[in-house]
Amino acid sequence: MSKYIRAKITENAPVNKGHNLLVLSPDNIQQHPLPGQFYMIGTDFSYDPLLKRPFSIFREASGELQFLYRIKGKGTERMKEMKKGDTVNLLGPLGNGYPIPGKNLTPVLIAGGIGIASLFPLAEKLSGNVHLFYGARTKNELLMLNELKGLLRKELIISTDDGSEGRKGTVIDALNVFLTSNSHPPQADSTSNFLLYACGPSPMLEAVSKFAAEKGIKGYISMEENMACGVGACLGCTVKTKKGYKRVCKEGPVFSAEEIVWT
Repeated sequence: MSKYIRAKITENAPVNKGHNLLVLSPDNIQQHPLPGQFYMIGTDFSYDPLLKRPFSIFREASGELQFLYRIKGKGTERMKEMKKGDTVNLLGPLGNGYPIPGKNLTPVLIAGGIGIASLFPLAEKLSGNVHLFYGARTKNELLMLNELKGLLRKELIISTDDGSEGRKGTVIDALNVFLTSNSHPPQADSTSNFLLYACGPSPMLEAVSKFAAEKGIKGYISMEENMACGVGACLGCTVKTKKGYKRVCKEGPVFSAEEIVWT
């Protein structure tokens, strides 16, 4: 069961111009987070903004919790100002995590920009034995590349919209090339052997979901929505599914790719 946690900041350092890595030392961890889960984070020293903000767990290591965050808006601007030794309040871990693939399935991870924060712990849990597609508008929005290269035992395929890093184009373009080249002969390694996991901006998740449906591939996507409470009480983060509206913070953030209704 998730709980409120107080934690001290041990690091709040820039990863690049627009992103930071926040490392917290909690007073205790009664429940270890699963890949794909998130925490609501607030501060002790400011009521502006009043509400906590959701952040995917990037890594749990040596009794500390790590979070990658993009500096955008009032809340993360305030987070950027926090110093070592400051105290923060957390609620978590919240939501569900990514289902672990069966032995006969090959996991394929698809990250867009800051979405790598959610997928990195899954790659770590699977001992780097994954294919990872990482896309962004430009190379400046790609994060933790050295850590990824040191972790992965299979391919890291990078794509950027402007061609400044990796191949020029979208992750869907790169994914299509990969699956086409790895599906012949069918009995050797057909697309049905792959299981997709994706986290990133909504247009990317929609494209991944439709691509998976066209190819007949199962997959999971982690949705990003504005959250006020994080525990399902306020109904502020609902998304439309084939079984009605569901709360991203409670029934998600990880959903089967085929159940989301894109409008």
